[in-house]
Amino acid sequence: MAEEFKYSCNTASETLQWIHAIINFIAPYRYFLDAHVVNFFKDRLWVDCLRKESVGNLLRIPSGVVQDHWPGSLKEFILTLRSLSLSREQADFQEFSGMHIASLSNVLAQGMNHKKKHEVEALSALVSLVAKQVGARTVVDVGAGQGYLAQVLAFDYQLSVIAIDACSHHGKITDARAERIRKHYAAKMRKNCSEQREFSVPKTVTCRVLSSDTLRALSNSPVENDHAGNQHLSQKCSVSQPSRLAEDILPSRSYSDSTLVIAGLHACGDLSVTMLRTFLECDKAKAVISVGCCYNLLSEEAIDIADSCCGFPVSQGVKSAGVMLDKSARDLACQSADRWRGLDEHAGLHNFELHALRAAFQIVLFRHYPNILRECPTIGRQGKALRRQQNQRILESNLHHGGPSESGEARESVSFLHEYSSIQSSKNCKSRAVDGYSLFVKFCESGLGRLHLPHLEDTAYSAVWRESESYFELIGPYWSLRAALGPVLETLILLDRLLLLQEYDSDLEASLLPIFNPVLSPRNMAIIAKKIRK
Repeated sequence: MAEEFKYSCNTASETLQWIHAIINFIAPYRYFLDAHVVNFFKDRLWVDCLRKESVGNLLRIPSGVVQDHWPGSLKEFILTLRSLSLSREQADFQEFSGMHIASLSNVLAQGMNHKKKHEVEALSALVSLVAKQVGARTVVDVGAGQGYLAQVLAFDYQLSVIAIDACSHHGKITDARAERIRKHYAAKMRKNCSEQREFSVPKTVTCRVLSSDTLRALSNSPVENDHAGNQHLSQKCSVSQPSRLAEDILPSRSYSDSTLVIAGLHACGDLSVTMLRTFLECDKAKAVISVGCCYNLLSEEAIDIADSCCGFPVSQGVKSAGVMLDKSARDLACQSADRWRGLDEHAGLHNFELHALRAAFQIVLFRHYPNILRECPTIGRQGKALRRQQNQRILESNLHHGGPSESGEARESVSFLHEYSSIQSSKNCKSRAVDGYSLFVKFCESGLGRLHLPHLEDTAYSAVWRESESYFELIGPYWSLRAALGPVLETLILLDRLLLLQEYDSDLEASLLPIFNPVLSPRNMAIIAKKIRK
């Protein structure tokens, strides 16, 4: 069996060895990697030995949990995936000298959900520590959103913060929220007769950093102060270089500190990679802390161009290996093994059911609208909405007619996948089959509506339903085995980014650190890099 945690990434050579181990392992499973659950019925890909496995055991497969009665080859596959994946257990921050995660005050935490509060508390403490280590007093928050991280860094840690976001509305919200916080603290000081002091308020910049042409144009777009004292960039930009990002947003007349830290909390797609490249190419940037997300949005089109700035791969080591990950594989990298492991049986069945409906709908498209498949149609999440509506109708009907209890009938109706063979022999088989088919028709009609396609005759839906229904129980095993590839694919993407830094200069310290609880925040790996000289 595969050994756990036998790889490390402390040096470029170690990281590259780990990367090649992943590449070599997944090569024979490329057909499985590039497939998608929506093509399940069309391509007939499944693992028959898991068809009767319990839902709980299936949901633990992505976490690397195997059962003794499984074939040795299957156990080897799952355990090797686990050994090739980064550990996601949240780091023990007591190991970091001088780092203390403080709970946010109510005024700063206002508007944050539990997940966001957890993330901002941990990341702000880490950014403050790194800024102190490199002697920087300015932080550039890339993809700042509504400014939660920026405001905590400014008000709690007294750092000068520049919050960049593509959405001007987010900038206005950040400004308004920061002003409310400033007034709150000022009023509190007056009430306590404390010495009045000036607060560090984030400066907002509206710019589509995600767009490479706009990013290159930043150096020719001077930062100006508006009537409120906030900063903005002209929307009309000419072409320049990405390495000028920090110089453009950090006018020397505004800050005496000439060094900065670049930080990003779940900067989307290529934006996380842009942060790393800017850090490498900009003298003023002394450190970067990047927590990425949305790997499905990474660009890969320019892989065959030597000086390409695509989102994956970014390191010379991975480019030389000729690795490509299509959208299906990058979608898998966004899966969360920890969250799926925590689902109960009913939630797991519900998830499998939605995948089954979408897979059967793909057959409808394949047979009746084949041209639309070339465009990779996206139909959103209407399946969950349809199931919620159906469950609500069941509950209301039961309450009105004095039928079975909510916990009994409603839960029983949540899924028509569980133990298909036993369902067929049950006394409620006919009603359940009608319920399942009715939901499938509504799913198809909703999907066709979203794609602006005409509805079909009932015979078209029923033909697909009859052909697909008996295979629904295989969706769970199929999805679980593909999801098991998710952690190792994300590991490959993250190691590629780490290797980019390690290849660049020996005067860099770079590492990967899980800084969030993976159940609360699945994308919990931070890339931390510091320039230790210059």
